[in-house]
Amino acid sequence: AKTSGRDDMVIWDGVCIVHETFSEKKLVQLRARHPEVKVLAHPECEEGVLRHADFIGSTSEIRRFARESSDMQFIVATEEGILHQMRKDNPGKNFIPAPPESGCQCNQCPHMRLNTIEKLYLCLKHEQPEILMREDVRIRALKPIERMLEMSKAVR
Repeated sequence: AKTSGRDDMVIWDGVCIVHETFSEKKLVQLRARHPEVKVLAHPECEEGVLRHADFIGSTSEIRRFARESSDMQFIVATEEGILHQMRKDNPGKNFIPAPPESGCQCNQCPHMRLNTIEKLYLCLKHEQPEILMREDVRIRALKPIERMLEMSKAVR
């Protein structure tokens, strides 16, 4: 089981469809061709991939690491949408997507692609769709959401 290093955080024993697609074998082969390149990985990647990472962090931590690093090339093991922003943040630096197990472009999250600025705008404007839930569930769910928002303030 994965741990966070925090006593107050419970890690769900599950997988992310994007992060489980990266191939340890292909990452090792890519790293052999580019031994000087640092590997940046999201903590939801499989243990075999994390074993070869020079830095493990959330997407915002990966972006910060690349921005603050003097290195010019990185292999990135996370959802491919971050690469566009990393290239914008770091002109002149090269970001290589970590290889998936198969030849597919499976490092694109279909669920994240469902969210758009337009959909968010319409949701806020029309307050739709409405989500109904039991009050006891709402109260239990509110605490981690408030904590997440509070923690995100500290990162900025």
